[in-house]
Amino acid sequence: MATDDILTRPLGAKPASGQRLRSLRQVRVTAPMLLGGLVSGLVVGVSILAVAGDPEGGEPSAVAAITLREPVATPVAPIADKPQRPTTGPSSADEVESASGVTVFRPTGTSAPSEAVVIQVPSAAPIKLASAPDPRLVERGRHGNVPRLGDSRLRPLDVYARPEAAGSGPRVAILVSGLGIGQAATASAIARLPPAISLAFAPYGGDLERTVARAREAGHEALLQAPMEPFDYPDSDPGPQTLLTSSRTPENLDRLSWIMSRFSGFVGIVNYMGAKLTSDAAALEPVLREIGARGLGFVDDGTSPRSLAGTLAAKAKVPVARAEIVLDALARPEAIDRELARLEAQARQKGFALGSASAMPMSIDRIARWAADAEARGIRLVPVSVALRGAGAATRLSSAKP
Repeated sequence: MATDDILTRPLGAKPASGQRLRSLRQVRVTAPMLLGGLVSGLVVGVSILAVAGDPEGGEPSAVAAITLREPVATPVAPIADKPQRPTTGPSSADEVESASGVTVFRPTGTSAPSEAVVIQVPSAAPIKLASAPDPRLVERGRHGNVPRLGDSRLRPLDVYARPEAAGSGPRVAILVSGLGIGQAATASAIARLPPAISLAFAPYGGDLERTVARAREAGHEALLQAPMEPFDYPDSDPGPQTLLTSSRTPENLDRLSWIMSRFSGFVGIVNYMGAKLTSDAAALEPVLREIGARGLGFVDDGTSPRSLAGTLAAKAKVPVARAEIVLDALARPEAIDRELARLEAQARQKGFALGSASAMPMSIDRIARWAADAEARGIRLVPVSVALRGAGAATRLSSAKP
């Protein structure tokens, strides 16, 4: 025991090595002693860092210099010289346009630039027709509102007409008549036929004002059919308001007034049947004169070769146009297609051709098919009013019966 050693060991004598080891093992480490050791170690470390100035605590280190190199330039192929303009071939914009066959539209008064070809695409926005009725062009008649010539000779023919789109090349106008009676045929014509095709409405349909307004909203120019006496009347009866050769002029004009009161917004009158009346100058001339006095035009549908409308136009002071080809005179698809081709050929030869057709579903279908790619063939569809609004007081398109 340690106590025994102390008591038995001579004073001042050193204990043996085994005794010292046992003494050290018996020394107890207390918390204050451990804390003191840690504090001492920390003080020593901070002192070494302050003297040496090395945060790595004496670890080996080296300094390497970094040199920035310039990026290696990628070889660029030399730019070829701008090709020279060929010495042969078109040298101006006008010549290029002519050689390419491209139709170029420009504002009025401008010409092609010398060094470039600028193609102006016509606006795709739909053409809007003037609203109807225009209060300047309406007066109250015995049967209702009828058109009249406005101040400064403002004509319904001009106000209600569909504007002709800009362009060049052969023009074709087509009039489809007999609408307003059969709802299915009328709806089909309005929806399927191009807006440039003009539509003529019979006076006996129901709700004509709304039907014609819908057609005009779709872009179709409107005309009004006037029932006229055929040669086999009354076996063929155009209706209760038929204009007759046996009637006095005031009676025919009163019936015409009833017909014109049926709806508004039309540019002219079209005959419905009427081979006998249109061949009678005494009966026809007062009717044409009344139509012209109201600022309207007259369209002969071309079904009668005896019509005198073109002959009386200048005397009656009314614009008159006559259809050159009746497209569905023979109601078969191949026959209608053939007549459409003939109408197109006439337009290429003369610059303008006017055709007419009835509102049979077959006719509407064949015309719609033909018109679908007419523009691609260089044909421009124009409204019938183009034929009525030509130079002079009347435009006459005469031809033999197809």
